[in-house]
Amino acid sequence: MTYTVLARKWRPKIFSDVVGQEHVLMALMNGLSLGRIHHAYLFSGIRGVGKTTIARILAMCFSCKIGITVIPCGKCTNCLEILKGKFIDLIEVDAASRTKVEDMRDLLDNIQYAPVNGRFKIYLIDEIHMLSRHSFNALLKNLEEPPLHVKFLIATTDPDKIPATILSRCMKLHLKKLDDIQISKKINYILQKEGIFSESGTIEIISRAADGSMRDALSLTDQAIAIGNGHITNVGINSMLGISNNEYPLCLIEALVEGDGEKIMNLLDIISSIGCVDWEVLLIDMLRLLHRVLMIQLIPSSSNEEKYDNISRLNKLAKTASPNELQLYYQIILMGRKDLLIAPNYRIGIDITLLRALAFRFKN
Repeated sequence: MTYTVLARKWRPKIFSDVVGQEHVLMALMNGLSLGRIHHAYLFSGIRGVGKTTIARILAMCFSCKIGITVIPCGKCTNCLEILKGKFIDLIEVDAASRTKVEDMRDLLDNIQYAPVNGRFKIYLIDEIHMLSRHSFNALLKNLEEPPLHVKFLIATTDPDKIPATILSRCMKLHLKKLDDIQISKKINYILQKEGIFSESGTIEIISRAADGSMRDALSLTDQAIAIGNGHITNVGINSMLGISNNEYPLCLIEALVEGDGEKIMNLLDIISSIGCVDWEVLLIDMLRLLHRVLMIQLIPSSSNEEKYDNISRLNKLAKTASPNELQLYYQIILMGRKDLLIAPNYRIGIDITLLRALAFRFKN
């Protein structure tokens, strides 16, 4: 039997299934409820946050046989055909592969004809910023005054490349990056439904690595399940992402606070021996931990909200190190991350970054 990847299997089918993006969903649902339907919607945001998914759900809301609705039935022929990508009145176009003006003219040749099965003829144009200048010009007039039976749903990861004349004719909806907690909750829900076991802390690592993209998070989850032979393990995650155990970034910070240079070098040797280490991720994890400790110092009650196994050690660091010392480490490691690309190699860059932090500590 053909396997369907998690990102496709769990693609939202109604607005309530979408993770985050409440401001976008509110605008769309209120517009549908009030009958204030725009002729062109522009969805922007990074990859994997729901631009095309929300556009398809909106197309279902327009085309459902029960009428224009906030919650499409998902059972009528129109809804089912949209879900299968076979609806004749939903014309999906990948602008990245159809950049020429001739392609755009061919696409719009039949725009004046009424829809066959749906209420509207819907053009869903993905990655529209890839179109040529002449293609934008060909689209402009139709986008400004389309026939009453036509709706445009446009998606882009780079709205700055779209001419202002196009932007001004659309309802602009920007989708934000998802935060780690939103991604973790969704992955945990999916794994529970799929009956897949995950070791403690693995989902949080995947959520951070996804960098705000739900699709990336689910792709990483699929990969982790394959590496872990049906489970998600810390060993598999560390091997897959090229990162060290969560313990090491915290140990390095503790060694910095203790002023123990030898311990720092020994820890780096151990991390290096693991192989396939992403040194930049190590520095990012240290920055995240320093941020948490500084938050605990500034807002002690925030430690009660932490759900990490190492909260007692973070609390100890908050009491041991001064805020100025931690701020200094944060700035030095932040600069060290920028310098990694121009260092002779990543290991030397890491060594110098932490030795610099140690040297400033002794100086102060």
